[in-house]
Amino acid sequence: MTQRTGGQILVDQLVAQGCDRIFTVPGESFLAVLDALHDTPAIETVVCRQEGGVAFMACADGTLTHRPGIAFVTRGPGATNASIGVHVAMQDSQPMILFVGDIDRGTRDREAFQEIDFQAMFAPIAKWAARIDDARRIPEYVARAYATAMSGRPGPVVLALPEDMLLDVVEAVDRPRVERVAQACDADMMDLLADLLTTAERPVAIVGGAGWDAAASGAFSTWADRNGIPVAAAFRRQDAIPNACPVWAGNLGYGPNPKLVERVKVADLLLVVGPRLGEATTDGYALVTPDHPGQRIVHVHPDPNELNRSYHADVAVCAGMAEFAEALLAIDLPPRTAGQEAHAEWRAWSTPAPRDLVMDLGPCVAAMRERLPADAILCNGAGNYSGWWHRYWAYAGPGTQLAPTAGAMGYGVPAAVAASLRHPERTVVALAGDGCFLMNGQELATAVAQRADMLVLVVDNGGYGTIRMHQEREYPGRVSGTALRNPDFAALGRAYGCWAETVTKTEDFAAALDRAMGRSGVRMLHLVTDIEAITAGTTLAAVRGAA
Repeated sequence: MTQRTGGQILVDQLVAQGCDRIFTVPGESFLAVLDALHDTPAIETVVCRQEGGVAFMACADGTLTHRPGIAFVTRGPGATNASIGVHVAMQDSQPMILFVGDIDRGTRDREAFQEIDFQAMFAPIAKWAARIDDARRIPEYVARAYATAMSGRPGPVVLALPEDMLLDVVEAVDRPRVERVAQACDADMMDLLADLLTTAERPVAIVGGAGWDAAASGAFSTWADRNGIPVAAAFRRQDAIPNACPVWAGNLGYGPNPKLVERVKVADLLLVVGPRLGEATTDGYALVTPDHPGQRIVHVHPDPNELNRSYHADVAVCAGMAEFAEALLAIDLPPRTAGQEAHAEWRAWSTPAPRDLVMDLGPCVAAMRERLPADAILCNGAGNYSGWWHRYWAYAGPGTQLAPTAGAMGYGVPAAVAASLRHPERTVVALAGDGCFLMNGQELATAVAQRADMLVLVVDNGGYGTIRMHQEREYPGRVSGTALRNPDFAALGRAYGCWAETVTKTEDFAAALDRAMGRSGVRMLHLVTDIEAITAGTTLAAVRGAA
């Protein structure tokens, strides 16, 4: 063994674990790491403009690679800014590791400059939060962080790095690459599942959660299609299987197809593969109740702690998505037509109907479906604007939808930066409302600096639309705190070095999209809409009238 600084040991462990990219805003508390990265060409350092963008990029990168996305931030304000990405990674079940440069070990508990107890701060929103006090143990901690972030239900790990520990020169034993442990299905549980599926009259599958890759998606799609089982997606997990699958039934969450909702309500068996059945997917735990009287639930999840946590499971299967989907192929059921019927309902629901609007986003999404490759990666944050794409876009399978189930604003642009760097050969689109965009719009500077190739659509209705909708429902006509005065987004995009245009009419969108797609680099279309068209299916006037 040779002696190395703690910073060098840490970087060496990242290389051993296969890390090829980190996202960071630099800080003086981890200069030793930055110095080690200087001589490590195997790892690309992506310098961002705010730590929230750092954490979102790492979260998105982990989603695409199924290995932890890596973020480095400094103590105090850096860590608090990055905490939003940790929360998203936890609620979205996505692997990431946040390294936080910390104060010297000898000044702890004095409220030193920017001091925070990071273990206490992050414990409620991370799978594991720890501090490395001994540089000799860095390989142990990093290997455990990778294993923890990927195992069971994936999620975030936070490791605090005391500044002086990173400067220590010690001998350490490197750890080899950690892989996710395979989780096979219990044979008895699969036999019981086969019996339940055979006798069920109206089964519906709900897919989502983490761990969906090409193998899981392909096997499950094949099985569901062969047996005619309608397949719905949990909230913002529409890429679990290709939406072109002949039994794809659409998505649950906000503004779902009423016909799909009815199918779920009358189903006598729900095959839930991957989702936690969270609040958004179940419409506040009402569409599917935790005790679901009159309905049987087979819950498949990679984490035993999730099974029977909130929902009573008639059959609980602890398994990985690929392993379960492969085992499912051995089960043959009586032929059904419900899946094909549900798919026809989805096709009708996902076809935009004309609306009397100057700028109608429905036909815009249709124009995108005609022009963009099927494997385009769509990235969005939170806001009503995203509903048009959730309803009308057809996702091609795993890795084509980056959208926070945690409902965090500002996710779309950073996620698109990460996606464009991870998959430069694919079309990447960032979707953002006007409020959502200005949460992390500064990462356009990162995108341009990294020579990212991505399209940004900013939907500008001059307000926080989701909150305005809720406000009109609860306090009709009493608008307060939801109006926005916006900059010229196209001019702002050009100031960052992007190509940009403003589009104000539906009929002008397709040509503008063609011009954007004919270019490379970062391109922006600023879409000016009317807040009256508050969702793809209703208006503010209708919301007020119903209230």
